[in-house]
Amino acid sequence: MVGTYQPNKRKKAKKHGFFSRKNSNVLKSRRKKGRKILCK
Repeated sequence: MVGTYQPNKRKKAKKHGFFSRKNSNVLKSRRKKGRKILCK
């Protein structure tokens, strides 16, 4: 029997990684707020 969570590093990075954040306004708003760490 297969569990529900099938981890896939590439898929995860494409959805939540640095470059996906770069293409949206997330990093810009965090930079504006003065965050030390922009994304993990």
